[in-house]
Amino acid sequence: MPSRAEVIALCGRLPDSYEDYPFDDPNWTAMRHRTNRKTYAFIFERQGHLWINVKAEPQWGDFWKSSYPAVVPAYHMNKRHWISIILDGSMSEEQVFQLIAESYALTLPKRAAASK
Repeated sequence: MPSRAEVIALCGRLPDSYEDYPFDDPNWTAMRHRTNRKTYAFIFERQGHLWINVKAEPQWGDFWKSSYPAVVPAYHMNKRHWISIILDGSMSEEQVFQLIAESYALTLPKRAAASK
């Protein structure tokens, strides 16, 4: 199971990303776009595991939740547009990165998303 630092480094592979700690709780790390400051991933510990909240198109969120027990409705977020990934070892790093990258794409600045 990856550590928080490894998940932050995984997110850092995406261009123009930075980590932030916007709450008074050091348990919550937000990964954001530098240009629009939108968050595309929240990293936190809960129930003995590291969790990542990511944005997902509703139909894809439903697909991931039905395919992997480690993907659940998002903790503390809009359950229609966000999902939580529980890093319990049941998903590969590539699968986790795919979900992070999809969230990143959904939260890109409008101009950058249009040019992709």
